[in-house]
Amino acid sequence: MAQVKLFGYSDKISVKPGDVIQFHVNADGTEVAEAQLVRLIHGDEHPAGPGFVEQEIDCSVNGAWRVEKQYTQVGSFLEVGDIERRLALEGSFTVFAFVHPLWPQVGTRQCLVGRWDNDKNCGFGLGIKQNGLLEFWVGQGDEVDYLEAEVPLKANMWYFVAASLDAKTGRATLYQEGVVNRYNSVLGKVAPLDLNSHVSEVFRFRPKHLADTPFLMAGSRDWHEKRGHFVSQLYCGKIDRPGLFDRVLGRDELDLIRSGDRPPAKGMVAYWDTTHGYTDQGIGDTVTDVGPFKLHAKGYNRPVRAQTGWNWSGRNDCFRLAPDEYGGVEFHSDALIDCNWKVTKALKLPDDLRSGAYAMRLRAGPGTGLGEEYIPFFVRPKVPTGRIAFLVPTASYLAYANEHLSFDAPIVQGMTGMTPILTDIDVEMYKNPEFGHGCYDSWADGQGVCYSSYRRPVVNMRPKYRISSMDITWQYPADLSVIAWLEHHNYDYDVLTDEDLDLEGVAALKPYRCVISGTHPEYYSERMMDATEDYIEGGGRYIYLGANGYYCNVAIRQDEPWVLECRKFGDTWKAWEARPGEHYMATTGQKGGPWKCLGRPPQKIMGVGFVSEGFGRSEPFYRMPDSYDPQLAWITEGIDGEIIGDFGLAYDGAAGVELDRYDLTLGTPPNAKVIASSGGHTDNYITHVQVQLHQHPGITGSYDYRVRADMTYFATPNDGAVFSCSSIAFGQALPANGFDNNVSRLLANVVNAFAKPGPLPDAARPETTPPEAEPVAS
Repeated sequence: MAQVKLFGYSDKISVKPGDVIQFHVNADGTEVAEAQLVRLIHGDEHPAGPGFVEQEIDCSVNGAWRVEKQYTQVGSFLEVGDIERRLALEGSFTVFAFVHPLWPQVGTRQCLVGRWDNDKNCGFGLGIKQNGLLEFWVGQGDEVDYLEAEVPLKANMWYFVAASLDAKTGRATLYQEGVVNRYNSVLGKVAPLDLNSHVSEVFRFRPKHLADTPFLMAGSRDWHEKRGHFVSQLYCGKIDRPGLFDRVLGRDELDLIRSGDRPPAKGMVAYWDTTHGYTDQGIGDTVTDVGPFKLHAKGYNRPVRAQTGWNWSGRNDCFRLAPDEYGGVEFHSDALIDCNWKVTKALKLPDDLRSGAYAMRLRAGPGTGLGEEYIPFFVRPKVPTGRIAFLVPTASYLAYANEHLSFDAPIVQGMTGMTPILTDIDVEMYKNPEFGHGCYDSWADGQGVCYSSYRRPVVNMRPKYRISSMDITWQYPADLSVIAWLEHHNYDYDVLTDEDLDLEGVAALKPYRCVISGTHPEYYSERMMDATEDYIEGGGRYIYLGANGYYCNVAIRQDEPWVLECRKFGDTWKAWEARPGEHYMATTGQKGGPWKCLGRPPQKIMGVGFVSEGFGRSEPFYRMPDSYDPQLAWITEGIDGEIIGDFGLAYDGAAGVELDRYDLTLGTPPNAKVIASSGGHTDNYITHVQVQLHQHPGITGSYDYRVRADMTYFATPNDGAVFSCSSIAFGQALPANGFDNNVSRLLANVVNAFAKPGPLPDAARPETTPPEAEPVAS
């Protein structure tokens, strides 16, 4: 009997009562699953906490669901809209493109451009053979003629390639020329490489075209008896300015195109100008055909744009400065943005549903392990009702979605000081390309994953999930400890998401007197940063309940909020690094990377910024002199002694995992007070590269005084304030001892003061205007 497995996702992650949300479910080993809407309270099953807590909610779709096996199209490619079949050429033709293969000898054929049905062996294609040789083929169903180059393509090198077929003589020609300059390829011009090949042969027949075969770039049409049509022969690499002519282009004409001339008008059927369409806000998924018939190509699974092209000169690092040098469209065989599964069930949310963290729980077979699935989403209020908002860091959830670090990064064991503890769900994620990757991974061809999405099963965004490399809860399940704390203390709160903040800006926060962040709000778009800063400056009171937050600039397309773009580079620890010239995001046109490198270190808004990370043991906080200031006594009211948080669900302390510190040189407001600091961290905590000018011994926890978490507080204009705990482990200390502990008491003091009407308890306020000058005696 087949093992029962359930996986699913929803079309939305942020909804309001009365909205319709759709659930997409894949099932193995069962045709029925029992569904139950639940409100999630606590996720971490650590024995020192309250355990897993959920509340079942009545709704119209609770009960048995029919479920089925679903199939996913992985890999990015372009499909041309060609209703009139103008690309189904029956006479002579020439097809060409600039290409930059990433993995030419992958072991399977890769189709670069063509109108090819791989199941029926009909049409034509220009691609890369299993052994890395450029190949041109023509099929009529029963038979296929092939022509291959004599010199294999090399990875990370730019070429101009072309193929032609003379319908009268049957002469097929294959053209391959390297177009390497000083900057555009992995090797330079001094490397003694043979990149060129020119071959020809007589083919026996012309291509037979099927009516429904699409013209594709970076893949070809295929068929499977269970899943139907799909795209196979996926290509890993870049394609720049491909074209198709209804005649044979001569060698001299191809040489001119190779050297950068615009293709001639005579005989042009299509010329996809991959540099067309750039604006200051980036570029979309549609590649424009500037030929006579405007046969534009649509991207699937988000081909990467804003990438350097074959003619990149190295003089400019952004497409805005030299758009004609940014024609590279990059494809990956395992890219995934949307599973596009059929809708299993749609739910109109009850009108009286409270704001909070919810999930559709599915069970089949044993109802545990892979037979249990939670599809999470968050419910906002129709109209804000509470004075407190919990801001769920969904952008950061996306950055880490289905990350493969425990499998693919050997350094993880050294970083965490432990062997990854894998579960069935981890293994299932690794086995199935349908789950895709996170922004801490590389695609199969070695390039870093710069897109992530929640329209797929995100298995590490589940309430009970423990991150295998660290053996703690992380991101979503860790943030449920904050939800549980709010519930335990009966706070009237609403839930918002990063998606809401990016879309609505400061208007999403303004109704609330107090906003509480998640435990690791690391990835923040400019719109989110602006909204947060404007909220605080306008009198909002903000509790930053984590560390390594507001760290990296990302982009979210507002018409597709389920997709996140992230470019990693620069002065930071990183899982991969974007290539030179590819630091600007196609989604918004903004430069990616750490906010510190963009002039907005988090200290300027939150008072603290990232200094170190480590795993295996957390430490307590120790009260600092500022905590004894009578004006700030309300923060530590009811707390006896010097030590705060020598307990917790994340390595037995409130200060750990990742740490932030106070730093006036990076923008900590001068009126900020340090309430408490940690110390005594192990040498598994290393000072972050952003606060070092040079690597040297003595930059670890037991040596470097900077390795600490600084719990800070400062007042802002208009009776606002910011409290920062500066530790990811802080939130996971809240549930200890049934929420009866000094971390819980301290946070309650701050939340109560921030949420109540009227001024804050402390008398000292920042000066918003300079004092008037004394009159000068005449």
